[in-house]
Amino acid sequence: MNEMVRSLGKETGLSTVGGIDCDLHPASPATRTLLPYLDDYWRETFVMRGVDRLSLAMTSSPARAPINVRSDWTATSGFAGDTLETVRSQALDPFGTRFAICNVLHGSMIMHSDDMAAALCGAVNEWLAREWLDKEQRLRGSIIVSAQNAELAVAEIEKRAADKRFVQVLILAQNDEPLGRRRYWPIYEAAARNGLPLCIHAGGSNRHAPTATGWPSYFVEAYVAQASIFESQLLSLISEGVFHKVPDLTVVFAESGFTWLPSFFWRADKTWRGVRAETPWVTEQPSDIVKRHVRFTLQPVEAPIGTDALARTLEHIDCDDILLFSTDYPHTQFEGLNALSASFGETLARKILIDNPLATYSRIAADFGKEVAK
Repeated sequence: MNEMVRSLGKETGLSTVGGIDCDLHPASPATRTLLPYLDDYWRETFVMRGVDRLSLAMTSSPARAPINVRSDWTATSGFAGDTLETVRSQALDPFGTRFAICNVLHGSMIMHSDDMAAALCGAVNEWLAREWLDKEQRLRGSIIVSAQNAELAVAEIEKRAADKRFVQVLILAQNDEPLGRRRYWPIYEAAARNGLPLCIHAGGSNRHAPTATGWPSYFVEAYVAQASIFESQLLSLISEGVFHKVPDLTVVFAESGFTWLPSFFWRADKTWRGVRAETPWVTEQPSDIVKRHVRFTLQPVEAPIGTDALARTLEHIDCDDILLFSTDYPHTQFEGLNALSASFGETLARKILIDNPLATYSRIAADFGKEVAK
């Protein structure tokens, strides 16, 4: 298998063998699968109300849409990535992955009922630990929470943080308010207190239109608009003073893209210089704050294949610490196993594949060190 990957890497991209995949998606579990991980009250409630027969997967990214599932990763039954065996054969083994972070995108993260959301987030986290992390040593987990109730989210973070296989806290990019607002700060403080990065992943409740001018008509509009959502959230985190309040916080943007960063840096830095008296807690230019506190997963990449555009983007950003390798399995973002562009070169590829993830995820670094010692 490794020889196959190395051969393909020489032809169309760089080898990913030994890399750390920072964004892998097991299929969202069926509600009936979560019943054993719910307490008596919620289990009885779900059965009585028929909720156990419903799918609570989010519809903002349709699971069978061609852009969300590669044709060679489509499941013959169920959804792509719905079994551990499938994830091993399609995502872990072919890429030669050493560790992979499971980001389960479940409808519990966007529910209007705070209590039901918390119960289901907890059930998904327990299901991930028992059915995936216990059975595959290469997998690590994200603690999913609903950001709408910070108190309940913090309780779930504190409960799961003792399990070192959970390596970050996961929330979604689209919420009721910009993510820099103080209502969310307890979540960030809990993450930093437990040595966990905060992952902000594409998607959300759609309680507000995904564009600044209202609701779009087509999926392509909502999908492309994700980049502007991340720009807004990044500026909110900086301007509202999150990194001043929680200086130890690391934020990972997942499925945000990153080629928009050069223009964002220029506009944010230029404007900040003119109006910085408005936000005295922002004591340095926004681009420097981002370079120190924020990381971006590799896929999806908005750049032409076979050019040096990606390497040039990093030159414009003037920071090679900012990217984390990801396959974004099972989404359609690249050709075959060619997830790492040859334009990066071997040295930068090593940073993206291994060094940057290890610097971001201290819990993975600890396990990586144990493997090296062996």
